[in-house]
Amino acid sequence: MSSYTSVVDVHVILHRDGEIALLERQNTGYCDGMLHMPSGHLEEGEPADEAAAREAREEVGVLIDPGHLTLGAVIHHQQEPGHARMGLFFVATQWEGEPHNAEPEEAGKLVWTDPRVLPSNTIPYPAEGVRAWLEGNQFVPHGW
Repeated sequence: MSSYTSVVDVHVILHRDGEIALLERQNTGYCDGMLHMPSGHLEEGEPADEAAAREAREEVGVLIDPGHLTLGAVIHHQQEPGHARMGLFFVATQWEGEPHNAEPEEAGKLVWTDPRVLPSNTIPYPAEGVRAWLEGNQFVPHGW
């Protein structure tokens, strides 16, 4: 029997003035037109905090020292039967630069929104990560 494997996702919660940054996905083939915070997959040999900092730089153009990321929540998400993901939701305590859409080929607008009242077109999986962070839940299974 082979060992179980799961995709590891990193998500970055950029928050200021009571709002968080979300990007509108486009041209990706997955949830286009919906909102999600900067995120991506862990790459081979890459620590999760460094992956989160990399994704924030690539997607919204900010520089984050991995030491300024705290783990806000872990979501074990079943996307569909036989396909699960482990989502690590990092909260950026500080960053350099002004967040903007740094990948216009994969994202539409960047919006700032109240995390307690997420827009209805927020992807449910990351929305669960935001809720877990706000409620102080360190681990939440989602979609099982």
